[in-house]
Amino acid sequence: MRDKDQMDRIPIPIWKKYSLSVEEAAEYYGIGEKRLYSILHEHVGADFILEIGSHIRIKRELFEKYLDDTTTL
Repeated sequence: MRDKDQMDRIPIPIWKKYSLSVEEAAEYYGIGEKRLYSILHEHVGADFILEIGSHIRIKRELFEKYLDDTTTL
């Protein structure tokens, strides 16, 4: 059985989240996970990357600005 905290949580729509997992970003932007990992490794230290321990998150709005400014992925 799920604990009470999980049952009380309201899901946040993906377009309102501050940061996305690579899996969420792949689905949201229509970019493959492998390509997203490549972009993250090519841009170490970029403003759109958020590291939480060993987890990598993508700051949604900053990544959108990066995508707006790029012509090739």
